[in-house]
Amino acid sequence: MSARPYGFFHPRVVRTRRLSPTLVRVVLGCDELTGVVSGGHDQRFKLFLPQEGQDVPVLPDILDDSWYPRWRALDPGVRGIMRTYTMSGVRRERAEMDVDFALHGDLGPASRWARRAQPGDPVSVLAPLVPENGGVDFRPPPGTDWVLLTGDETALPAVAGILAALPAGTRVAAFLEVAHPEDRIGLPTRADAEVTWLIRGPGAADRTGALLQAVTAAVFPPGTAYAWLAGESACVRALRRHLTTARGLPRTHVTFTGYWRQGRTEDDLLTEAAAAAAG
Repeated sequence: MSARPYGFFHPRVVRTRRLSPTLVRVVLGCDELTGVVSGGHDQRFKLFLPQEGQDVPVLPDILDDSWYPRWRALDPGVRGIMRTYTMSGVRRERAEMDVDFALHGDLGPASRWARRAQPGDPVSVLAPLVPENGGVDFRPPPGTDWVLLTGDETALPAVAGILAALPAGTRVAAFLEVAHPEDRIGLPTRADAEVTWLIRGPGAADRTGALLQAVTAAVFPPGTAYAWLAGESACVRALRRHLTTARGLPRTHVTFTGYWRQGRTEDDLLTEAAAAAAG
């Protein structure tokens, strides 16, 4: 077993498949991916993309535990573009990994890259080497009677992973907001899951209101809930406030993650976090 929870890999695109109007699956592959494992559920990893005009993503010369400050020290216009994604599937026997992208036109580098991805395109990933790696957030505490899942299309890969891993009989209420009716992808599960799909329509300016309204109006099952919330940051925070105040859910029973923020990029958020840490 590796002493390090994560390692760098340098796969190439093997193939792509459109899952829905908004979602595209990119399959990555290389021999070294036989070392990648998943902790299950909403396992996340780091994806590094090349800048426009580059053949491969530029990374620090030394890829050890000091990689992050070394990456930050590189010229932002040159260094590989880093994004966080959910591992949608890993096949170690075939040395392949699936990554599902939510497309939103040319508004971001990852969406542009995924829309144009072709077999042979290079990327780099920082992916887990051991099952217990800190990259899994879905962790219901003891005493959980039922599970609440909320998210938009950016959260669908993680929701799919969570539902696929839950044991039979687990009671789940899921509220999922997407742009198109065809974005209602299959979500195989053994759990006793009730999924409510909310269709906002393509191009709608409000990408959070329907989800917040639906959860606020919902009649919850009896018992103690564990809530997993993901999607746009402001919506996630509002849902958390509703659950811990109006619904009385303990904060320890709420896991919330802002996958994106309206009007901001992940680069903006990293810069803000670095400035806050330095101050």
